Amino acid sequence: MAEQSESNWQIRDRFLELRSRWLTLIGEHLQDQEGQILEYWRIEKADSVVVVPLQGDRILLAVPSYRPGVGQVTLDFPGGRVAPGQTPQQAALITLERELGVAASEILQLSPLNSRGWAVNSSFSNQQLYGFVAEIDPGAEVLAELAAYPGTSEGVQHLLQQLTCLQCRAVLLEWQRKKISKEKC
Repeated sequence: MAEQSESNWQIRDRFLELRSRWLTLIGEHLQDQEGQILEYWRIEKADSVVVVPLQGDRILLAVPSYRPGVGQVTLDFPGGRVAPGQTPQQAALITLERELGVAASEILQLSPLNSRGWAVNSSFSNQQLYGFVAEIDPGAEVLAELAAYPGTSEGVQHLLQQLTCLQCRAVLLEWQRKKISKEKC
């Protein structure tokens, strides 16, 4: 059996490249390590951020919005794309202001959950996800229509039952894992 490595795979041709403001769809023929020609499709997208906002003992969520991919309104954490020339931290701050109405000056601490982006779907997309936790000043005013859950284990478990977004779930679970690790120390 041949050892798997990038050098064993070769792009033979690109038969489609469709660009839009949001993504680039690419169709390619690749030759694998055994010489077979395979058709692959992939999407190139901007990296994204998802932020778990904490205010006091509450976890805040963005106002529910319609998601065309699932055809329904969903509950999600604030999230957005990392624009060209922007750092994930800058994107997180802009996202918090846009989705929660919280200015950067009202964020006491913005902590990354991962220093390297997580591949959203490594077979189909180059997009990386960066997770953050934002501690918001308890006196800061946030949008009145936001959902809030207790920052306790029970609150997280209840929230996990409500979240359908896998990226949001992953960021929440990573925050919970790190929080539990800190408490044990």
